Amino acid sequence: MNEVRICFVGESFVNGTGDPECLGWAGRICINANRKGYDITYYNLGVRRETSSELKNRWLREVSYRLPKEYDGRVVFSFGTNDTTIENGKTRIEVKDSIANARSILSDAKKLYPILMVSPPQIADNEQNRRIVDLSEQFGLLCQELDVPYLNVFPVLEKSRIWMNEVRGYDGAHPRAAGYREFAEIVQNWEAWLNWFPAIKV
Repeated sequence: MNEVRICFVGESFVNGTGDPECLGWAGRICINANRKGYDITYYNLGVRRETSSELKNRWLREVSYRLPKEYDGRVVFSFGTNDTTIENGKTRIEVKDSIANARSILSDAKKLYPILMVSPPQIADNEQNRRIVDLSEQFGLLCQELDVPYLNVFPVLEKSRIWMNEVRGYDGAHPRAAGYREFAEIVQNWEAWLNWFPAIKV
């Protein structure tokens, strides 16, 4: 089997918060890659309530510890929802600072590892969703500039009754197992992910 070590870096959606199966979308796409014949060592580095500023300060230390240079190490980033949360009358992180943080993280990471970035998903708050859409579009432009593959899952999950029903029925932000299965399906059928893990001919 082809051995791959992969870190998923982000916040509660990476963590898989709300999933009673404790897999989230990241765990599920690793199961899928394993079934294709890849020996996956999977590190979930999702931290609940974390912003891009906090992530910027920890990602390299945590990832480099888990991905020694002698191994095929890769990183998937997904963050942004917590940046757009209103606290004390303003967003936790201003858009310009979110973009600056993402630029720093992605610019440094791509020098060291193959990387991908996945957008934050939709939640059950229309006002915050507008901010998430704007930030996701800005992230998309940044990734295009940096030549980092970027997947915007928001428009797809926005149309998913399963995702939104589970989000509304749970805590207003996170889905349950079926919602994360939908998220995983989007990512594992993404061209950039398929290029990382093509089917192995036996």
